[in-house]
Amino acid sequence: MGIADDDIDKIRSTVSIVDLVGGYVALKRVGRNWSGLCPFHAEKSPSFYVREETGRYKCFGCDKGGDVFTFVQEIEHTDFPGSVEHLAAKAGISLNYTTTGQSKERAKRKKLTQAMGDAVEWYHERLLSDPDARAARDYLRQRDLHGDVARHFKLGWAPDDWDLLARELGQPTDVLQDVGLAFRNRRNRMQDAFRARVMFPIFSESGEALAFGGRVLPGSDDPAKYKNSSETPIYTKSKTLYGLNWAKADAAKVDQIIVCEGYTDVIGFHQAGVPRAVATCGTALTEEHVRLLKRYASRVVLSFDADAAGQGAAERFYEWEQKHQVEVSVARLPAGKDPGDLARSNPEALAKAVGEPLPFLGFRLQRTMGTRRLDSPEQRARLAEEAMAVVNEHPNPNVRKLYAGEVAAQVGLPVADLVKLAERGVRRPSIDVKTNQRSGPMENAEFAALVLLVQQWDSIAEWLIEGLFDNDANRLAFLALADQGDLNGALDVAPPDAREVLERASVADLDLDATVEAQSLIAAAIRRELRHRTGLTDPMSLEEDRAARLDLMALGETDTDRALAASTSLLGWLHRRTEERSD
Repeated sequence: MGIADDDIDKIRSTVSIVDLVGGYVALKRVGRNWSGLCPFHAEKSPSFYVREETGRYKCFGCDKGGDVFTFVQEIEHTDFPGSVEHLAAKAGISLNYTTTGQSKERAKRKKLTQAMGDAVEWYHERLLSDPDARAARDYLRQRDLHGDVARHFKLGWAPDDWDLLARELGQPTDVLQDVGLAFRNRRNRMQDAFRARVMFPIFSESGEALAFGGRVLPGSDDPAKYKNSSETPIYTKSKTLYGLNWAKADAAKVDQIIVCEGYTDVIGFHQAGVPRAVATCGTALTEEHVRLLKRYASRVVLSFDADAAGQGAAERFYEWEQKHQVEVSVARLPAGKDPGDLARSNPEALAKAVGEPLPFLGFRLQRTMGTRRLDSPEQRARLAEEAMAVVNEHPNPNVRKLYAGEVAAQVGLPVADLVKLAERGVRRPSIDVKTNQRSGPMENAEFAALVLLVQQWDSIAEWLIEGLFDNDANRLAFLALADQGDLNGALDVAPPDAREVLERASVADLDLDATVEAQSLIAAAIRRELRHRTGLTDPMSLEEDRAARLDLMALGETDTDRALAASTSLLGWLHRRTEERSD
């Protein structure tokens, strides 16, 4: 009795080898690999490497290597069926057993993917050479999708004919039906499923042809602009991403992958020199998609309106971030532009949009913060309530507290008050405008730190460096204080705008917690710097930035020693980045 081949393939595509091995070995990212001490022999320096994109591991000390099944066999001392059952149980996959062995299942899949591959070539050849595809070629030329682009992505044309593919492809009728290329009509005749459409073939991550998306030409009376293949034995929409076969190499190289809405968006990113974009196939992003993405990159950038689905989608993204150890962020595209349009009109802007994405919560918060004026205390309080409702959707209280500091900085309310709301996770926070007012937008996290420096120097001085201050007046005020060591001396040397800040700080009556204010200021500065560094490909820089992100998550932890250590580490990282820019 054997295990069905489809189930083995399902486990192989579902289980992350990094997550699996990471349960036994402390792994650290090194370029495109993960490295750690080999679990199969004693060693003091790492010679054991894991590669997510290939699903393989290798030890250069003892020479052991293999895939997820081999690893379980070695580490759990079991046979192949035992390793399959072990992984199936961990992944929640039900196994099917067959007395006919695995070859029949594999042969069937190969037969179906071969038929789809033949269809890809048939449609592609018609687009390139047949007279009836002239309108399709003109349309693609207008959208800069002609020539080498059409050849690279194997674009095709389905003629406006009832059964031309079914007659010419040379495949049995049951195969055509199984993969959704044709169906039996009311007259019991085979009829092509796609007609008069530009064809976008969809491949598996390994390059097997699985399905199609077909687009009508402008002016067509067909109400369905896009028609996608139905699910088949070889095609499941929730587990398939258009373009992953082309995107995976670059995604693994830079540890970032971009998720779009449409096929032409993916192609647009390639044309703009960003070949790590994929698209869902007519569905919302699913957890299965995230598992697949994690095999190639830990940073996922959404290049669509990620806020449209609201709180429900947000909670799923936060859950996936925590469960699968990915970072979800959002590309800031110019208003009214999709990636396909931007690739033609301003490819540099498209590359910049994904090079400087906003964290998903930061994106939602920015959307919210841009909806109201701040002309009165009442307006600031109402905006703070709305913003904190968004912040408190996040399951991690430490993340909520750090973002509460950013909200306080923008609306001019005490950080400590909003941090308390974040700690409680109140979904409908209420703020009393009579008791919670600051006198203006200057009184933000930077100003709060300066108040403490002026009034309680020892409580915060050791945590402050120039790189924490983004506002010029606040930065110059800090430099004057740091140089002179006291308020009077600083007032003598500070320029007018910085002197005004210092004078306000000397008389401000604020209830401040030095630790909270320092950590909020550090967090804001680190996020600002990380946004500037997105898109770097140097392995050492990527590793340092990853460490900074991990330290950022540790700020505000109940383990105060860990939070203080993270603060110290982040200040050192920020200082090094500042020094690099000045060289």
